Amino acid sequence: MNEGSKTVADGAMHAKFPIFPKLAFWGKIKKQRAAKLSLIVLLLISVIGIVGPWIAPYDPTESNYEAFLQGPSAKHVLGTDAIGRDLFSRILYGTRVTLVVAVMAVGITVAAGTVIGVISAYVGGFIDHLLMRMMDILLALPGIILALAIVAALGPSQTNAMIAIGISSIPSFARLIRAATLVIMSSGYVEASRSIGTPSWWIILFQVLPNITNVLFVYMTLFVGGAILDTAALGFIGLGAQPPTPEWGTMLNEGKDYLSDAWWLATYPGLAITIVVLAVNRLGDALRDIFDPRTQK
Repeated sequence: MNEGSKTVADGAMHAKFPIFPKLAFWGKIKKQRAAKLSLIVLLLISVIGIVGPWIAPYDPTESNYEAFLQGPSAKHVLGTDAIGRDLFSRILYGTRVTLVVAVMAVGITVAAGTVIGVISAYVGGFIDHLLMRMMDILLALPGIILALAIVAALGPSQTNAMIAIGISSIPSFARLIRAATLVIMSSGYVEASRSIGTPSWWIILFQVLPNITNVLFVYMTLFVGGAILDTAALGFIGLGAQPPTPEWGTMLNEGKDYLSDAWWLATYPGLAITIVVLAVNRLGDALRDIFDPRTQK
């Protein structure tokens, strides 16, 4: 190897690769009103999910047949359901259930999808072909259909819904990470490191992963919105969290039979899902714009 190549390789070995583009990230978030508002809403929702059980005025599973199907009032801010349970308390509790399932599902997706995508791109050859064909087979089924099949096999429950949603999103995420990894693999510092025999684990941990973290973070944010919708969908058809556990999708299912007489039963859980998904997707779009090199100045 000539001196020039060794210099490049040595620089690649000792370079520090930032996970986030300095502090300009926060400056750009502040400049985007919609992104800033979305971040505030998500932080508020997260706080509600954590402290909800302590600030709820009523037990979300306690029935009160003297107060069934009461509309919004000073005593019950969002009304009550068909067996007298306070809707506001149930939505507060449901926030934690929905967010936990969605976040854990995305965690499964990110962990497995990143491993598959990085290994596929880095190793290449037969391994790459085999892994991607497996992902193609799974992609042939819509994500929600695959999730339904997994839950049907495992049985309806909150934990199984989380596993099903996480697995159903792995193929898409793995392909996105593979594409991002291939871009990094073609860069000069990675090629230089490989040319001097740098261990593959070192290259993956200290050169590849830090440089796809921005992409990974953006995709992860966007996948959260889909996971929340899938969580609600499984709950709506009775394959997610089981009664009496308060979950937004389950609450929508319970309220669909009372749309004409008790509109609040389906309206408020639906609004909760809409607000959170819109906030997550808007923040994901903003992050994508911020981390896209074509928009950097």
